[in-house]
Amino acid sequence: MPTTHHVLVLTGAGISADSGVRTFRDAGGLWEGHAVEDVATPEGWERDPRLVWRFYQQRRAQLRTVQPNAAHRALVTFADALRQHGHTFTLVTQNVDDLHDRAGGEVLHMHGELQRLRCERCAAVVHDTLHVDPGRFVPCPECEHPRLRPHIVWFGEMPFHLPAIDRALRTCTHFVAIGTSGKVYPAAAMLQQARADGAITWVQSLEPPDNLDGRDQYRQGRAAEVVPVLLREVAAAIGVSLA
Repeated sequence: MPTTHHVLVLTGAGISADSGVRTFRDAGGLWEGHAVEDVATPEGWERDPRLVWRFYQQRRAQLRTVQPNAAHRALVTFADALRQHGHTFTLVTQNVDDLHDRAGGEVLHMHGELQRLRCERCAAVVHDTLHVDPGRFVPCPECEHPRLRPHIVWFGEMPFHLPAIDRALRTCTHFVAIGTSGKVYPAAAMLQQARADGAITWVQSLEPPDNLDGRDQYRQGRAAEVVPVLLREVAAAIGVSLA
């Protein structure tokens, strides 16, 4: 029987940056001028929910101004081609935007999603793209709690989909990291684990990430330019031709 492969792709801020999505954290560690503990922790939300709400509402509003780029679209084409040839594909993102989704991809959002809000009382998760007023909270449509919170994994909280991600890591034959810094854990450990388990590892980024290893096949450059070419290389290594 022909060999089947499982390709696991992890994406980070670099892929969204090419669509014009601003990265939250700058070189000084501030998130849009705010200390991380003020806008990206449960304690910050409890202390000043209006500040945190305004911060994320501005991020949500910005999504209306951006579109998926060539790297997002190439991943969808790549995934479709793999599945047509009997292979398996898993896409995991650290990003909280919806660009993979809008491109047509199926993606595990390990750090949450800007376009979803969550109720602190009944735990209902609501997909919401309409209410981006930074000065007005959105009430829960299920239990009428007056304030939904961003459906975002803040520092100190557990990332989403960890069991599914762990299963994918244990079965992948090829691992591709796109636009990641290699700084944020547990996502940064995925490349090392895949490598240790014998997967062939590919890495794309604008600058070499912290977790890069000599065994990785590294391609430097902007995601929108490099990723379509890189995915053709990965597909060829598996024996799949991309149109």
